[in-house]
Amino acid sequence: MSERQGNQGGRPVGAPNVARGFSYDEPLIFEHSRPGRVGFSLADCDVPEVDPAEVLGAAAVREDALTLPEVSEVEVMRHFTRLSTWNAAVDFGLYPLGSCTMKYNPRVNERVAALPGFAQAHPLQPPALSQGFLELAWRLERGLAEVSGMDAVSLQPAAGAQGELVGMMMIRAYFADRGEVRTKVLVPDSAHGTNPASAALNAYEVVTVLTGDDGLLHPDEVEKAMAPDVAGLMLTNPNTLGLFETRIAEIADVVHRQGGLIYGDGANLNAILGVARPGDLGIDVMHFNLHKTFSTPHGGGGPGAGPVGVKALLEPYLPRPVITRNGDDAGADADEIGGLDFERPKSIGRVHGNFGNVGMFVRAWAYLRALGPEGLRRCAEMAVLNANYLLARLGDTFFVPYPGRVMHECILSDRHLADTGVTTLDVAKRLIDHGYHPPTIYFPLVVEGAIMIEPTESEPKEGLDRFIEALLAIEREAHADPETVKTAPHTTRHNRLDETRAARKPVLRWEPPEGE
Repeated sequence: MSERQGNQGGRPVGAPNVARGFSYDEPLIFEHSRPGRVGFSLADCDVPEVDPAEVLGAAAVREDALTLPEVSEVEVMRHFTRLSTWNAAVDFGLYPLGSCTMKYNPRVNERVAALPGFAQAHPLQPPALSQGFLELAWRLERGLAEVSGMDAVSLQPAAGAQGELVGMMMIRAYFADRGEVRTKVLVPDSAHGTNPASAALNAYEVVTVLTGDDGLLHPDEVEKAMAPDVAGLMLTNPNTLGLFETRIAEIADVVHRQGGLIYGDGANLNAILGVARPGDLGIDVMHFNLHKTFSTPHGGGGPGAGPVGVKALLEPYLPRPVITRNGDDAGADADEIGGLDFERPKSIGRVHGNFGNVGMFVRAWAYLRALGPEGLRRCAEMAVLNANYLLARLGDTFFVPYPGRVMHECILSDRHLADTGVTTLDVAKRLIDHGYHPPTIYFPLVVEGAIMIEPTESEPKEGLDRFIEALLAIEREAHADPETVKTAPHTTRHNRLDETRAARKPVLRWEPPEGE
């Protein structure tokens, strides 16, 4: 069907016709269930049966029956395959979630991560049988340290939020070791929500520092809030408005002069790869999002990984065990080449079982090795170029709260649509009809009606142009036919849902209809 055909049933021109072809209104897996139906075939038990309560203890045995669906193998495969077709994915097209860096994951990384020595290794293998993985992890730590300007890195944290938590735990341990009582942490008003949460979980009082009218943090505001009881400042650079904190060195000096430390939120590191290193800008500790910057699966594609890097003053407090390398002598015994150091008296302790999310490390190392220093810098340059191209094309139509050049993402708002009654949420829902996952909306909180778009370096110009045309079409439609936008989406299996009710009254357990 031609993309130029007209609107059919609310479907915008150029939008994919999701109502045709193979499209299933798939029921819950429990609704497929039929008593006695199985999806496996096992031989008769050839060892004596025992009472689980005797072996495991009565406390380990459920009193009520475990209600699981009874389905065949083909039903299981078809069910989850059909559900997979409902998903938005970066493999389908632009995934414009601002502050999430939803870049394409190269398939060569998947092949490497699937190598049996990595994928099938037992997590409790002793170091002598894990030398290949330990070598990769050791090199990845050094690579991340080089990219960021840090002195040491731990791969243990499972996600960016846990990396933040671990970083703040090390800051707390640092001051406790020095006998200093510091009770506050400074956080800009444009920060990610995990920043104040990580500080609060470490029993710090969060003090909000206001950004200026230009969207940037200013040294004088930090100076006003800085005091002997302040442990430090949590800072994202580039910040959540997509702007580079140009006075970061002065801000770091203000904090350091009074003995405080600076935590760097590494969520937006993709914008400065190979161009600027946080450690050279005054950052003392930071986390990396391997599932963002270093192209490992993100969101539903797999577990995250949030390694944390530190300057030398915080190195003693890194989570244990620390991966060690004792030499490069090829003739040395395997046990002597690499191992795990548990003897770290100042460590904050283990924060993840075993080594962390191993598959993410393999993918990230493959990504680093494939690109090298020049390739990483090119990633940042293209990510910045793409974001500014979007802003240049959309800035004359949508309201731009902070005009000028941006870094990796751009911020628009719905202010120009106020007379139509169409809101940011409506625009996001209508984008679904055009075949796009909505961008991040209503964040950062300092921008009313925010639409936050991050294209990353993965998207070619043609893909950007298609997305831009979709947004421009929605803007025109908002003025010509606002009700169509306000009731979107129209091409999905279900129209607009009551998200507030779903959040407040979630259905967590399926109950069969009466009579079944």
